[in-house]
Amino acid sequence: MLGTSEQRSRNMSRIRSKDTGPEMTVRRFIHSLGYRYRLHRKDLPGKPDIVLGSRRKIIEVRGCYWHAHLRYDPACREARSAAKSNTEYWGPKMDRNVLRDAENLSRLRESGWHVLVIWECELRDKDEVERKITGFLKG
Repeated sequence: MLGTSEQRSRNMSRIRSKDTGPEMTVRRFIHSLGYRYRLHRKDLPGKPDIVLGSRRKIIEVRGCYWHAHLRYDPACREARSAAKSNTEYWGPKMDRNVLRDAENLSRLRESGWHVLVIWECELRDKDEVERKITGFLKG
């Protein structure tokens, strides 16, 4: 139950854009492999989550709901629910998020960066995500 608009507002204000649970899981794994990285470099398009500068590699950890993963993977269960209130705001907001993500990804790749996107729902299978990350970093 969503409750009052004040309760929803309070919940929304607690949603983080940095240091999220999925991001921390990925960061801990990369660190355990011995890699060192920078976080949220402001000089790069979109302030990517994890930047391994000497390798020209970036790992983006995206929340399925906020980055509209359902548009890329209809099987994603994390992104199933749509906004039930204030849809005239949230629909276009999600559209802008998707467009911004695509533009940032394109700009990064055009600048010679290799980018891996890890979706929140992928973290259910940690072994597979770890293989994916290891392959990306060694490749």
